[in-house]
Amino acid sequence: MKKIVLIILAASFVFSASAQKIDRSKRPTPAAAPEIKLGKTESFTLPNGLKVFVVENHKLPKVSYSLSLDMDPISEGDMAGYIDAAGQLMERGTTNRTKEQLDKEIDFIGATLTSYSTGVYASSLKKHQDKLLTLMTDVLLNADFKQEELDKIKKQTISGIASSKDSPDAIAANARQALVYGKNHPYGEIATEETVEAITLEKCKEYYTTYFKPNVAYLAVVGDVTVEEVKPLVEKYFAAWEKGDVPINKYRTPVAPKETKVAFVHKEGAVQSVINITYPLSLKPGSPDAIKARLMNSILGGGSTARLFMNLREGHGYTYGAYSSLNSDKLVGNFNANAKVRNEVTDSSITQFMVELNRMIDEKVSEEDLQNVKNYITGTFAYSLQDPQTIARFALNIAKYNLPADYYNNYLKNVAAVTVDDIQAMAKKYIKPDNAIILVVGDKAEADKLKGFAASTEVDFYDTYGNDYVEPLKPAPAGVTATTVLDKALESKYGMVPGKKLSKTLKKIKDVTVKMSATIQGQSISVTRYSKAPNKSAMTMNMGPMVIQKQTFNGTTGKTSGMQGSKDLEGDDLEDMKKTSKMFGDLDYKNDGNTYELLGVEMIEGKDAYKIKVTKANGDKSSEWYGVDSGMQLKAMQVKDVGEEAGGSMTITSLYSDYKVVNGINYAHKIKQSFGPQTLDMEVTSIEHNTKLGDDVFEQ
Repeated sequence: MKKIVLIILAASFVFSASAQKIDRSKRPTPAAAPEIKLGKTESFTLPNGLKVFVVENHKLPKVSYSLSLDMDPISEGDMAGYIDAAGQLMERGTTNRTKEQLDKEIDFIGATLTSYSTGVYASSLKKHQDKLLTLMTDVLLNADFKQEELDKIKKQTISGIASSKDSPDAIAANARQALVYGKNHPYGEIATEETVEAITLEKCKEYYTTYFKPNVAYLAVVGDVTVEEVKPLVEKYFAAWEKGDVPINKYRTPVAPKETKVAFVHKEGAVQSVINITYPLSLKPGSPDAIKARLMNSILGGGSTARLFMNLREGHGYTYGAYSSLNSDKLVGNFNANAKVRNEVTDSSITQFMVELNRMIDEKVSEEDLQNVKNYITGTFAYSLQDPQTIARFALNIAKYNLPADYYNNYLKNVAAVTVDDIQAMAKKYIKPDNAIILVVGDKAEADKLKGFAASTEVDFYDTYGNDYVEPLKPAPAGVTATTVLDKALESKYGMVPGKKLSKTLKKIKDVTVKMSATIQGQSISVTRYSKAPNKSAMTMNMGPMVIQKQTFNGTTGKTSGMQGSKDLEGDDLEDMKKTSKMFGDLDYKNDGNTYELLGVEMIEGKDAYKIKVTKANGDKSSEWYGVDSGMQLKAMQVKDVGEEAGGSMTITSLYSDYKVVNGINYAHKIKQSFGPQTLDMEVTSIEHNTKLGDDVFEQ
């Protein structure tokens, strides 16, 4: 015990003595950059040109084989999306194995095998690597493209595109691609429902046979292996892969606009604006500017302590987060500063973005800010080295981009050498607030406020794919009003004129049960909706025997439950439930407290439809569309507040089709509902009236 006390006292004395010598008026000198030893990466090249890199990692008895192509981007034209489809098709069956056989053999050894447009990745326990390579090279060399598999891929892709139409982030990404790079550049092409539908099996095969060549490929092997073990295996499985000429593609290099422009994409019902300040630039991977530019961007918008975040979120409370990125690319890079903000502060937010961009150019950063970023990058770089895949990626980058052999060994030394003058020089070279595209996706009511940011003092409007915007609304014919449209809709649905007494058929209906089969993300579910006069409703959603969501209203109180718990409905949600639970309540729409405004005629799923804006008593707005010819409702859209951390708002869109009469009432038998990134495709399987539903159905 005495020995422990003496040690503590001695340590305290040493600390006190050293503390007395510290001059706290001087900032501590940064330590020297740590020496990086990446470990040895062995490499060799097969006679067919395949370049192989081996990184040993003996911590676990696993091995991975990652093959990637190094080729010029390809312009896909009116079949945009076919390259990605070709990559997916490769793992959907070979000339030796069906897709089911492949899946079974992969699962049997507990392996992972994935093909994509520019390569194949496979991993397993080391003891299974012979079998793994058998399967991997079968996919690589013997892919057997089948029309039925392409049809499945196209259907899945189109479904994803359809669901993304209501995502402001997806819209912004599409428009940004098109505006920054141009529609005729591979980076600016966007897959649409039309281009995906146009994809042919022959085009996918052509890509596979033309570009999957060993002389433009790299194979990274990482795991519990040595180069002595790997080389015979690689020679055995990949030597038969025949090399060939691969096309060289050249494109016009996109350049930043000569003066700042404002581009606006209207998003129906948006309560937030998605802001992107963006432009193309020339910054090659591994160039002398790459590290300096990375540090500069880290100070500007690289995280939650960077200037953009501290200004727009912490300083002004405009957004949940504001960031920037400066991306290098051997063809053409880009800069992008972005945030999602409330509608009413869109112009103020852009002002603060411009303040920070210009401050980065005009003022030198502090030594403290620079040192903090250096410390962060040093820490994350060192941590990333624990992953052997990082070492493999470094080796591939050195080969692909012709970097010095010691580029990554000296990385942190080069980080430490960056000065505040370097940071300002990078800002002056790469930050271009006067040559930017200010892209905003949001409510067009905010657009006029943004004119002052454009050199032309005009706002340019675009659609969701970056094409010039064409106003979709046409004027409604004379004499047509919201009232006449809604009256026709009810007449078409119920066969009666609103305002008159209920027909004998409707009076006899005391309850309704609608059963639907549905799919979401490829999973089959069942949905059942119950209604009981005068104002009870319930909905259950099941996946097999498991209830994944349930919602009830017993005429007074409402409740919703699901896999994340249950809650009582309150406030506006409860009021909405009261209104929508009333059987045949739409017949009394004139007294429901909502106001209806006819905006014009718009094309919905190839049919002319009257668009009506609905405003509730609490100010919430939604939109509804009714067929000009049929009178039936074709679409509905509303925006729900989901909290700032979840993105602020979520658009819920419903499409109605395949109307059929059941007991005198016209019901939509197909309903497609999109909410966020998800799409629920529902098809009615049965509609029953008067099944004598008990009140217990509407309780939880």
